[in-house]
Amino acid sequence: MAAATRSCRPWGSLLGLIWLVSAAAASWDLSSLRCNFGSFCECDFQPDFQGLECDLAQHLAGQHLARSLVVKALKAFLQDPAPTKPLVLSLHGWTGTGKSYVSSLLAHYLFRDGLRSPHVHHFSPVIHFPHPSHLERYKKDLKSWVQGNLTVCSRSLFLFDEMDKLAPGLIEVLRPFLGSSWVVYGTNYRKAIFIFISNTGGEQINQVVLEAWRSRREREEIGLQELGPVISQAVLDNPHHGFWRSGIMEEHLLDVLVPFLPLQRHHVRHCVLNELAHLGLEPRDEVVQAVLDSTTFFPEDEPLFSSNGCKMVASRIAFFL
Repeated sequence: MAAATRSCRPWGSLLGLIWLVSAAAASWDLSSLRCNFGSFCECDFQPDFQGLECDLAQHLAGQHLARSLVVKALKAFLQDPAPTKPLVLSLHGWTGTGKSYVSSLLAHYLFRDGLRSPHVHHFSPVIHFPHPSHLERYKKDLKSWVQGNLTVCSRSLFLFDEMDKLAPGLIEVLRPFLGSSWVVYGTNYRKAIFIFISNTGGEQINQVVLEAWRSRREREEIGLQELGPVISQAVLDNPHHGFWRSGIMEEHLLDVLVPFLPLQRHHVRHCVLNELAHLGLEPRDEVVQAVLDSTTFFPEDEPLFSSNGCKMVASRIAFFL
């Protein structure tokens, strides 16, 4: 059974209650997620989809597109008992818009032990690959680590943070693992999930959203058909990005490019209220206003978007309490 202790934190809004009712009525068929090699290879993979959708709906501010794309891709992937390839998501957007939050939610709601699960692997360039001169050693180590852990558990989650700081060429060793032909020693490598996170494309996403606002278009009208090409081009043009001149891009091994839109003032307010609720505190108008007043918005002539999203909300709340 899915971990009963994991649940979406209630925010108390009528909208949240309405959503919960509809989500419960449309809960996913967990029977379709049985591992075709036997229960042993599912490791501590215990998806709580209702909790995931609830948390995304209530706490991920301003990201209708990211929420929709992630849920749709994950649902299709996990309902397939024999996927043809691993699920590969690439998250793009400005700082503080929710990319790391979404990846942590996926770990939390897919694995019993969340980010502490031995089958959730988080890589950071600064921590794991700090020296460009050691690139060849890093390639060997990364390939060995991924292959070894996938042999132990095919239902593994690999998170690669700050792809725009990863030495180009390193991530290329993952290309065989991301396609449709990597099945070794009876272990289904196609059940793994790979998530790549970067700020690359953030400026281009911001510009599209700004132009939509100037044209009086609703934010919710912005779709992947507008943002996908500009994100791809931003990656291809960035020589510091881990996917620069990569066969992973050329062979279209990324299943979904997930754009995270810049956050406006009312989204930051939403984050402040969520954080206060998480701390067990009642909403306090003076604290909410103080956090908003201390947040920088851009562009200068049209201060519309938060310069750091909701990244600093928690620390600023602590300062103003």
